[in-house]
Amino acid sequence: MSQRPFRILGIQQIAIGGPSKDRLRTLWVDMLGLKVTGNFVSERENVDEDICAIGTGPFKVEVDLMQPLDAEKKPAVHTTPLNHVGLWVDDLPVAVEWLTAQGVRFAPGGIRRGAAGYDITFLHPKASDEFPIAGEGVLIELVQAPPEVIEALGAAAR
Repeated sequence: MSQRPFRILGIQQIAIGGPSKDRLRTLWVDMLGLKVTGNFVSERENVDEDICAIGTGPFKVEVDLMQPLDAEKKPAVHTTPLNHVGLWVDDLPVAVEWLTAQGVRFAPGGIRRGAAGYDITFLHPKASDEFPIAGEGVLIELVQAPPEVIEALGAAAR
């Protein structure tokens, strides 16, 4: 295996799904004190999510509270309560190229702009014959870290 040409810097987000954002907000916002910083709605991704935050600046971790627009459609963002974990990466295109060459399976969609405005892609939760390495049941989002996050978290990730 060749040397990894990128670094995972830290957790960017945790996405939690449920049938109703109201119940999720009661715990995460009303009880635990997270701040709602935005909302993202996508028919293609079948999601209505409140974007919340813990911390500030490069140390901010996003907590997305997600409900489906239609509970009968896919993707079913509410059927796995811990929907996905997002990881900051210092060079997303290089990471995708290298991981793919190592046999890591990515979900369809490629690199694209995510709800929070960063470039993202997802590691598939299930392996295949062609790509034998995957999230072992967990959907993992790789998120391109902006310069201030790379600077703040980069030294700690070495």
